[in-house]
Amino acid sequence: MKIRCIAVDDEPLALDLISKFIEQTSFLSLEAKFDNAIEALGYINQNDIDLVFLDIQMPDLSGMELARIIDGKKSFTKPRIIFTTAYNQFAVEGYKVDALDYLLKPFSYEEFLRASTKAYQFFEQQKKSESENKAQESNSDYIFLKVEYQLVKVMLQDITHVEAYKDYVKVYLKDKKNPLLSLTSMKNMEELLPKEKFMRVHRSFIINLDHIDSVARNIIHIGEHQITISDNYKDVFANFLSKWLG
Repeated sequence: MKIRCIAVDDEPLALDLISKFIEQTSFLSLEAKFDNAIEALGYINQNDIDLVFLDIQMPDLSGMELARIIDGKKSFTKPRIIFTTAYNQFAVEGYKVDALDYLLKPFSYEEFLRASTKAYQFFEQQKKSESENKAQESNSDYIFLKVEYQLVKVMLQDITHVEAYKDYVKVYLKDKKNPLLSLTSMKNMEELLPKEKFMRVHRSFIINLDHIDSVARNIIHIGEHQITISDNYKDVFANFLSKWLG
């Protein structure tokens, strides 16, 4: 497993040293480096990053302010932080934003490696927990979805279809007028839902095969909803349809 990293520090020598340490550590991958937090935030918002080595004392936007922005993201995949700073008075504040570790400058490669190994163990445990949760959920009759600030138990048989909606998904339920709005991705939903019951038929739609009312050409009817089968999924759905028709 490679941990995708960025380094953020307004001191050129410090930024070069951290970048060098990252590049010589086998389980770390340096994706980018920045000398200011504003550019780093823009990159984080556009790319998948696991870990940020972050200086605290920087102009315009400080490392602590950037950390608070990252910590405030309602996402399961937000980056984690290892602070790199010359000021130890920020240690307590660092843990308030759920930082993985705190490196006090000047630090050696041994100290850097110790903190990085701690991060590696964290991501390994996170990956293991996610796999166990998905395995458990795939063997259950229900899943849990994050809706606003709570986890909601949803019976699989009640889900008629799922629709992509910006950074969220809409989960439509039978006998419910309004869908649930959950902060997750279509890819995650596709992995979460059992493949023998659910099928992706469009970049923006996953359907429950048991809730299909009718199919006309490339349109699936589920209740009052009409869902288009896109060209990328026509062959897979046609194969299912041939088995369905016997």
